[in-house]
Amino acid sequence: MRRVASGLAALTTAAALAACGLATPPAAVPAAAAAGEYLVFYADGGRGEALAAIERAGGTTVSTDLRLGYALARGGGDAFVTALGASPSIVGVSTDRRIGFASAHPAARPVDRTARAAGPAGGVADPTTGHAAYPDATALASEQTAGEPLAGRQWDMRMIGADRANKKAPGTRKVLVGVIDTGIDGRHPDIAPNFNRELSRNFVTDRPEDPDGDTLDGPCEVSDCKDPVDRDDDGHGTHVASTIGSPVNGIGIAGVAPRVQLVNIRAGQDSGYFFLKPSLDALTYAADIGVDVVNMSYYVDPWLFNCANNPADSKKQQLEQRAIITGMQRALDYARKKGVTLVSALGNGATDLGRPTIDRDSPGYPRGQERVRKVTNACLNVPAESKGVISVSSVGPSGRKALYSDYGVEQTDLAAPGGDLLDGKDASATRAILAAVPEDALRRGGKLDKSGKPKTADVVRDCRDGACSYYQYLEGTSMAAPHATGVAAILVSRFGKPGKGGVALDPATVERLLYRTATPRACPRPRAYGYKIYGETEKHVCQGGKSKNGFYGHGIVDAWKAATVNR
Repeated sequence: MRRVASGLAALTTAAALAACGLATPPAAVPAAAAAGEYLVFYADGGRGEALAAIERAGGTTVSTDLRLGYALARGGGDAFVTALGASPSIVGVSTDRRIGFASAHPAARPVDRTARAAGPAGGVADPTTGHAAYPDATALASEQTAGEPLAGRQWDMRMIGADRANKKAPGTRKVLVGVIDTGIDGRHPDIAPNFNRELSRNFVTDRPEDPDGDTLDGPCEVSDCKDPVDRDDDGHGTHVASTIGSPVNGIGIAGVAPRVQLVNIRAGQDSGYFFLKPSLDALTYAADIGVDVVNMSYYVDPWLFNCANNPADSKKQQLEQRAIITGMQRALDYARKKGVTLVSALGNGATDLGRPTIDRDSPGYPRGQERVRKVTNACLNVPAESKGVISVSSVGPSGRKALYSDYGVEQTDLAAPGGDLLDGKDASATRAILAAVPEDALRRGGKLDKSGKPKTADVVRDCRDGACSYYQYLEGTSMAAPHATGVAAILVSRFGKPGKGGVALDPATVERLLYRTATPRACPRPRAYGYKIYGETEKHVCQGGKSKNGFYGHGIVDAWKAATVNR
């Protein structure tokens, strides 16, 4: 589901937000009409027949996208989809899940069980108490190293040599990095200097409730339910962006490439869901404006594994999964052909993606629809297993593959630090990844007291000249991928030629250099590595050789090598 952060202690968000200004549904756009809109993907050369099939099925064509080969159609539910599926010109059909109207009734936001915050040494933090909270950065003098005030906490940057690379090759303002996520807090002091507000876009409309009337994103914060481009109510996208490109400015931390520009290309709901249409819009937009690298730390809902012909699924469900596979691949191909290097988190299911057997999380929307179904290697996690995407597994401070990280000899391209609380004796928050987080997200989550002091062990505050910035420890392949994205940005900065948006470097060249500069790491011995979890042992089997294997791919990314390699 959603973005792929993991860990041990749930990051809760339980504060009520201001309601949207619409008291009743607009008469012209009833919820039922929105539920009847579909993305209809047609085969190459099949546009005319597909439009005719839509009409024969009793539907109407609203618009078409010639770049990705689909029509947005309005039709009458399951019967409409079934009729479309009978046409050989149509390769997939997915509901376009759009908001119908905004609720006027305040409601508590749901607990998000996918984003996780790190707990203190010796156990998991209680998010409702102040126990084991870390002090302000000003009290950390004994932990200081050269660099930014919180550099001593950034074991991840030291692991990949980013602390040294920052001085030699910090990136350039001519490089645009797109963060396809839940948004970016462009007002955060450790984000703002590198945030490109003009190019940032939000392709998502908040959805207060799901089709069953259960709270989804919660009440809208703005009247049109479309958040400003500098807002991230969740915090996940801000954390990712910070790891990529927080500046060297005497505040908090520094990212892997601290001089590149960060572009918010939002495709994720406040609740953490990522649906197909916003993902397609985000990728095509990134391509059209000249973005150099995009980071995708999520998978497309509602299917964890997309199976084109799984007999356990209905015809409608098969068509939806085919639409996700086809539509995303076309959008990724479109972006890559226009010079966008594509980086994705691999996932946090602790699963060998080359040998999946069971999917318990699909379909994940609306909530409660999940069921256990058998899957095979023919079923894809999208975009991590899509073609042309660099997929990243996660390692902890010791360099071992993180317990939660997915893996697979065919699927893992690179590894990067994403945190592993259990990579050592007991559990420790400091083994996760520290990066920027929006203050208002922390306040809604009850992680700050009235004075702004952190109440939980996973949050750190850095105050300078009367202004405070906030940072949070998170772990997950979501946190690993932006390290690879930052290294890719360094390579584009060094070797790119003048192009749209600033400079450009062919994605195939970026990929080759990423693999060339990575530090190879062999499979553990024995290959069936045992993770000890509170007295229990879970084994993951690593396949492949030192140069390419299922745990580490081509190796752990290395910013210093990227900063010094000769092309």
